[in-house]
Amino acid sequence: MLGKLYAKWMYAWETALTTRDTNRIVRPLEWGEDWLSDFVDAAHVATTPEVDRMVALNEAIVDRADEFFGYATPTDFRLEHRHPQLFPTNVRPETLEQDAELKRQAESGELSTAEFLRFTSPLRTRYPENDVVNARWYPAAAAKQAGKPKQAMIVMPQWNADAFSHNALCTLFNRFGISALRLSKPYHDIRRPAELERSDYAVSSNIGRTIAACRQAVIDIRSCLDWLEQQGYEQFGVLGTSLGSCYSFIAAAHDPRLRVCAFNHASTWFGDVVWTGQSTRHIRAAFEEERLTQADVRRIFTSISPMSYMDRFAAQPKRVLVVHATYDLTFIREFSLDVLKNFDRLGIDYVSKVLPCGHYTTGETPYKYMDGWYLGSFVHGAFKKLAQEQAVVGGSLEGQLTR
Repeated sequence: MLGKLYAKWMYAWETALTTRDTNRIVRPLEWGEDWLSDFVDAAHVATTPEVDRMVALNEAIVDRADEFFGYATPTDFRLEHRHPQLFPTNVRPETLEQDAELKRQAESGELSTAEFLRFTSPLRTRYPENDVVNARWYPAAAAKQAGKPKQAMIVMPQWNADAFSHNALCTLFNRFGISALRLSKPYHDIRRPAELERSDYAVSSNIGRTIAACRQAVIDIRSCLDWLEQQGYEQFGVLGTSLGSCYSFIAAAHDPRLRVCAFNHASTWFGDVVWTGQSTRHIRAAFEEERLTQADVRRIFTSISPMSYMDRFAAQPKRVLVVHATYDLTFIREFSLDVLKNFDRLGIDYVSKVLPCGHYTTGETPYKYMDGWYLGSFVHGAFKKLAQEQAVVGGSLEGQLTR
């Protein structure tokens, strides 16, 4: 009885959090093939029904994934100092007040500047502001890094995150001697086009643009790894929440440098989340208006679904954490359990943690502290083991050379 009451209360709370924003827009369905022009077979553009054509395009992307997620290392890496800004994605009074206060503090000199890695994304879009990658840089103190390989995490927050989301995790990693790049996803915070209130172009009813946004995010993660290597870093991990976990998974599947992976809410099929999630109801509405089904939506987003790259992910050794929530109405529990089932099938080394809350309530007290403990302790332990392994290998090589 108590369990049922708790579940009812949690679902009500979760629903309240997912419906409080009033600026979600139902946009018309667009196939968006122009966003994927280098993979479109022109011979089939006019002759194939739209759904079948988009399915075939996704299949081509999966078959040529190395090319799709391939890139040339940027040549304009730079560090900039500026005042942090919130870049809110909602119009609630308390959020707007927080944004105004930060701007006031910056103007009065009360707010310190922060360091940001900036570079031009190897994948260009039609939005110049989106194509300048932004990652707040949290370098660990030299004393904390002494005596071990230089280690760094790339942190990818959730869809529609403001620019302060997940910053506390980065400072936590610094305490362990692990540096962090808190990466702004495509169309988020400073990369968001001026025409938008929310980060709608990252996930929308424009299918091609949504796929291209994932492509850009994966390439941006890999480019950040290149910069970190240039700074002498040797061991790398990635942490992604919600949409960020999807991007992070695909990046790790295509880049063996990512040895520590923390997925904070995870799912197998991108389209299933879009169709069933509370936070994407407005996108589903656009698809339903054109009589698409859940099966259709799964197939037209195959190329950005973690399930499409599960075998590739398993091919390289990694330490993995998966956190899911029992009462999640955005990444439904059955989809997270499907991730674990596939990890078991493929023999992936992973740890599973369960939160007694939902997707949005993960950010509320006390659940955010539980989540932070799971993420922080895992990342600390995983990097500690990586350092020990490298020391053992280094010692063995030294012994062979001195014989």
